[in-house]
Amino acid sequence: MSGEHRLGHERRVLLLALLAGLPGSLAAFALLAAVGASRKTAWTVAAAVVAVWWTAAVAARRTVVRPLQTVANLLSAMREEDFSFRARVRRSGDALDEVLREVNALAATLKEQRLGALEATALLRKVMDEIDVALFAFDGERRLSLVNRAGERLLGRPAERAMALPAEALWLDAALRARAPAVVELALPGGTGRYEVRRGHFRQGGRPHELLFLSDVSRALRAEERQAWQRLIRVLGHELNNSLAPIRSVAGSLEALLQRQPRPPDWEEDVRKGLAVIGARAEALSRFMDAYARLARLPPPQREPVELGTLVRRVAGLEARVAVDVVPGPAVVLSADPAQLEQLLINLLRNAAEAAAETRGAVRVGWDGSGASVALWVEDEGPGLPPSANLFVPFFTTKREGSGIGLVLSRQIAEAHGGTLDLRNRGDRAGCRAELRLPLAEAG
Repeated sequence: MSGEHRLGHERRVLLLALLAGLPGSLAAFALLAAVGASRKTAWTVAAAVVAVWWTAAVAARRTVVRPLQTVANLLSAMREEDFSFRARVRRSGDALDEVLREVNALAATLKEQRLGALEATALLRKVMDEIDVALFAFDGERRLSLVNRAGERLLGRPAERAMALPAEALWLDAALRARAPAVVELALPGGTGRYEVRRGHFRQGGRPHELLFLSDVSRALRAEERQAWQRLIRVLGHELNNSLAPIRSVAGSLEALLQRQPRPPDWEEDVRKGLAVIGARAEALSRFMDAYARLARLPPPQREPVELGTLVRRVAGLEARVAVDVVPGPAVVLSADPAQLEQLLINLLRNAAEAAAETRGAVRVGWDGSGASVALWVEDEGPGLPPSANLFVPFFTTKREGSGIGLVLSRQIAEAHGGTLDLRNRGDRAGCRAELRLPLAEAG
């Protein structure tokens, strides 16, 4: 309350106290007049009555106003975020004491909340300073308002020298314009490389702000690329050695045969057999390179409406080695590339049929459109998957005549359609289960 309103209230309390004592004072004056007291006695008694009357009124005002002043002081201290003051509560059950007790409880609650907020803020700042992700906050005019230690290292300057500078002056305008989340190439004063860009928004003081997160992924990407190259070179080396070793051996044998004098009677037959072996291995290498080119040239899917049940039944009818049992599912129309989806299913059914032929087992295929995705599955009763982490490594195969690209090509087709491909051993019996899952956002 303002001072004017507070004085008005005190004056009203004083006037009410005086009015409360007015009847008694008038009765005392009338009694003095009735008994015929002397003038001196009358003035003495009147002065005493007025003094008691005024003293009682002032005391009443103080009794009412002082607790209000105490409450005002407590509220003012809380407004200044000083929660150490407490009102003295002497009696229980009194209305004024109940008010003071509630004010004390409010002060204690605000103190706990303030302490919790300070601890949370300190923890947040500690986490921001310790994480490797660079964090920047920009106001509505894209001027820097917050940065952590990782961000300072990228900017090559302390926060004090970077605050309030525009994003262009900090070389961050490209990151703010980039489509997030994305990996972009950035050249910053504190480092150059590939960074994952993420953005967010928040409001402070009623004004919009933008958060920018930069995570250096150059080292992780280089490690992933190195591992991918190592796996690819290992498989390529294995395949090349399988072809070059017999070619080298046969070529050496033919050279030794031609150098012999006299040559054996059947030397021409030996030369023809050796050349046939060299030709066969060269043809295998040619098929290997064709498979590699096919894997590298997978075009983006040309989407059109595809009725899943019709496609599954048509592909299942193409498999001649074993009978494929089609388990009907719900009617689903996908927006997909029919040729690529058919190639994927052919690969899965071919693998399942080859596995089932070893044990004379069965092959089942079906689909389920429940939930947020549609799942197309192929199950066989073969020996199951070998314990290998290289199933989706290009050119890795456990088959004698396999090319090692079927599963890799199938996974690429699945991911190009926004889905996933997973292979695992069945839990109910021997065999393998391959599951293609496409989000329903990709389905019509």
